[in-house]
Amino acid sequence: MPLFGGGGQTRSLQDVEQEIRSVDQRQGAFTSDLTAQEFWLLRNQGYLPVGLVMGNSVFSMGITGGIATALRGLARGELTEYTELMYDARQLALSRMKREADELGADGVVGVDFQIVHHGTDVMEVWAVGTAVKQTGQTAEGSQAQVIVQG
Repeated sequence: MPLFGGGGQTRSLQDVEQEIRSVDQRQGAFTSDLTAQEFWLLRNQGYLPVGLVMGNSVFSMGITGGIATALRGLARGELTEYTELMYDARQLALSRMKREADELGADGVVGVDFQIVHHGTDVMEVWAVGTAVKQTGQTAEGSQAQVIVQG
């Protein structure tokens, strides 16, 4: 497969590491949870990672929500208060992650991973972590990136 910046071939992980160092010298340091293959795929489509971004939120059911959910849990059916809590916590974590990406000047976030941690019976924490990316318009081989917009 062609190497990012030129017509050479990627033969080993050292080739990928060298390209990452080259990007670091051109663009500055960045953190990311991308694999080498994911990094190459992004570069091949004209994107550069600009940083690792995160958002989190911690929600509590509160005493009344906890009691209502406990009583509803005695019967069959969805625990709507708990479901709404999870959606609200996820949405808040995503919006905070997006704000971090915006502060880095990113065009988007890729590789988003969610983690839900329960602290006791009525407190839930949601983490969203991803890599903020910026479109450069140039593919890894140096040709113009083709942007496809669906809508």
